[in-house]
Amino acid sequence: MAYLFTMFTTTGRYTRSHRLSRELLLAQSQAIGIPVYHRRASWNTYEREFKRALAFFKGNGVQGGVFGDLNLNEHRRWVERICADPGFIPLLPLWGTEGKDLLRQFVGAGFEAVIIAAKDGLLSADWLGRRIDEELIDELKKEGVDICGEQGEYHTLVIDGPIFSRRIRINDTKVIIRKEMSFLEILNFELEEKGDGR
Repeated sequence: MAYLFTMFTTTGRYTRSHRLSRELLLAQSQAIGIPVYHRRASWNTYEREFKRALAFFKGNGVQGGVFGDLNLNEHRRWVERICADPGFIPLLPLWGTEGKDLLRQFVGAGFEAVIIAAKDGLLSADWLGRRIDEELIDELKKEGVDICGEQGEYHTLVIDGPIFSRRIRINDTKVIIRKEMSFLEILNFELEEKGDGR
């Protein structure tokens, strides 16, 4: 894996969709040991900037990228269209995977993630900060929402796992309401050393 890629708002302070700070993303990149590449964009310039990112990757010898879509045909068509012109290979290894099975594999493999965004009308702000675990998976099923949040019901931040050399410890947060979404703004965090066997 050559790069982690994300899009930021035009100010460069937060990620475009999940409202994660630049500092937090850089810390996650450091913990995983893969450099992060980002571009700034409004929703109107998003596609143009995305294409510029693909050109950067191609210019640095990267031939393809991994996309995490599971079942949204609209997303897949966009990915395939955007990658076609520069001849970038879109890899969708999770496509068609059952959501509950995928989350159980994720948890079983030792990854830890917390909910950092929730879509109003589908999930309340009370879900923010909750860990993805077996109990949460069962609760999501009862809510009748897509288990993996494929319809934008929620977004997560991965804070630990087998590929992390250090864990992201969240110390302080606050809830931010923006239009149709509630966000968990992480005010203070640190990278903490992991014990033996983790």
